Amino acid sequence: MKRFFSVSNAHTFSRYAALTCTLVLVACGALRPAPGGTSPGVGSGVATLTPFQPEGYLSPTPVPLPSITIAPSPTSVPAKLWISPGVPEVLRQIAVGFGQSIVDIPAGAAFHLDVSLAPDSHSSIWIYALVAPFPTIPDGVSLADLKNAWAGAGTGPFAGRPIWMDDSTLAAFSTIWGAPASGSVNVAAAGQLVDSAWADRPSWALVPFEALEPRWKVLTVDGQSPVHNDFTEDSYPLKINFNLTPATFPLLPGNRDPNKLTVLAMTGTTALVRATADRMEHHGILYPGEEIRSILRSADITHISNEVSFTTNCPTPDPYTNSMLFCSDPGYIALLEDIGTDVVELTGNHLLDYGSRPFLSTLDMYDQRSWLYFGGGRDLQSALQPAILEDHGNKFAFVGCNEAGPPSDWATESGPGSAPCDLDQLSGELANLRSSGYIPIMTFQYNEYYQSNPTDYERRDFLKMAAAGAVIVSGSQAHFPAAMEFSSGSFVHYGLGNLFFDQMSHHMPDGTWVDDTRNGFVDRHVFYDGRYISTELVSYRIEDYSRPRLMTESERQVFLEKIFSAGGW
Repeated sequence: MKRFFSVSNAHTFSRYAALTCTLVLVACGALRPAPGGTSPGVGSGVATLTPFQPEGYLSPTPVPLPSITIAPSPTSVPAKLWISPGVPEVLRQIAVGFGQSIVDIPAGAAFHLDVSLAPDSHSSIWIYALVAPFPTIPDGVSLADLKNAWAGAGTGPFAGRPIWMDDSTLAAFSTIWGAPASGSVNVAAAGQLVDSAWADRPSWALVPFEALEPRWKVLTVDGQSPVHNDFTEDSYPLKINFNLTPATFPLLPGNRDPNKLTVLAMTGTTALVRATADRMEHHGILYPGEEIRSILRSADITHISNEVSFTTNCPTPDPYTNSMLFCSDPGYIALLEDIGTDVVELTGNHLLDYGSRPFLSTLDMYDQRSWLYFGGGRDLQSALQPAILEDHGNKFAFVGCNEAGPPSDWATESGPGSAPCDLDQLSGELANLRSSGYIPIMTFQYNEYYQSNPTDYERRDFLKMAAAGAVIVSGSQAHFPAAMEFSSGSFVHYGLGNLFFDQMSHHMPDGTWVDDTRNGFVDRHVFYDGRYISTELVSYRIEDYSRPRLMTESERQVFLEKIFSAGGW
């Protein structure tokens, strides 16, 4: 079972200086004490259950570098400090904040802050990420491909394309890899890198972990990614150690603290009915999730939009029925347990197909498992309440509504159901949550359509929620996976497709059949120190009316090209 927790750190430096570091752009983690300082004390955990750039895109509001308060003693102030050009800006500001006399050349300086080829216990470990503009098809490269590109002998998916980076990154990697070959690197100011790379697609870039933002796609290097939960720092090739010599004041231990990182898995439509339920009866309740469970369970928070209530008198599933009244056997909840469900969305329009009693019993089942739910409830007031949780210090608020109806499915003042959409009320709610320090996640049960590009009405309403403060806006209604875009610093995905539902194909109005209903996404959203930094699109294809499996490389390429094109990328 996954667990949510928050960790707070306090440090005392008794010998040289007192440092207060407030870091929003980069989660700086616990400060490493100077020699003679006390060790960090860790607070007790509080546990609860577990891309063409769009016109008008607004970059996230810039956030300040660390605010540093210094109380130096006369013996702790070195006469001169030289800082290498390879030192990242955050680490540079920490050093400057200690009131040293900064000099431009190393000669004559008593203290040097520089890349260290022989790291020790005082080293600051800086993680870098290989990235590309978000609508990039390749998911990763080998370290050999990256070094070949650096040396001017391009291989791999970005062969012949220069690597974008800022000056400090270039200086740091030149120290450990040697100078790059002529034309193999493009340099831009840190604040201009993402725009420069987008304008130069296909492109790739090398950035420090704290510079990640959602318009970057993080590429794996030899299969490793710093936005994955299974990231192993020791074996990761894109890290650089920085040392202060002699070690007179504390440096950050690094720029990536796993205790500040949360991965949220968002999914599309789940309805354990008809042919899907029939396969569960014949092959076992866990059968639909066997190929994708590891993806869902690896997330810190797993979201499921279950559109159907459980009831003890649910008929034997009939894969050939024409009925649109849906229910699920209560035993099927074992599938949702097995994939690691944490938060259940209740915006579905089949929740009351068998009346109020099964829906209320379903809520009891969720309560018994300590699962949070939102977008529906026992009455209108509870249906409108956000689901609030905290994980690794990141505070989330899930909000959802049912735009599609039917009205009989909506909660009332005295009756259960899904939350109707009052977008003005929701806008105020999202703004309040954002201003209160929460990361708002907004989901829609919108009107269904079978196309990849959003309708004008849908785009209007989804973007309104992003402008109001929703960091993620996600369409849970879509049986046909849809496009996505960035707006107001938020990620807007108009439809993720089916997760567990039996639509192997769909009959279009022109008489043709399409099988896009078999394709879908798990969106892995990554948050660090209260900030949204990345999204990874996991693509899958449904087999046997019930069973998602990861796409092959060729399937994924065709699928992503279609979705990116529909989004204007």
